[in-house]
Amino acid sequence: MHELGITRSVVAICAENSNGAAVKRVTLEIGKLSAIMPDAVRFCFDICAKGTVVEGATLEILEISGLAKCKICGEKVELKQIVGRCICGSNDLQIIAGEELKVKEMET
Repeated sequence: MHELGITRSVVAICAENSNGAAVKRVTLEIGKLSAIMPDAVRFCFDICAKGTVVEGATLEILEISGLAKCKICGEKVELKQIVGRCICGSNDLQIIAGEELKVKEMET
């Protein structure tokens, strides 16, 4: 489960940037195409935060939908998985959203 390592990194980033202040809330953006399971991150968060300034913080996760642009016709296509097909029939797509993992906000 790579979410444990990812969650450890998120907690470390928040602790480092809090300047010693207790963290009250962390908001993450996780793309639906990122292969990161939000429920697994939620499960790991309290465990990873224990004993740090992040302990007791609320975790918010915003899931970002997958979005691609067709390289043939330029149409935008919503993706539920990493591969897809445009309405024009092309599968030559450039992913423009949905692969991100970002600490969007941290409240101290």
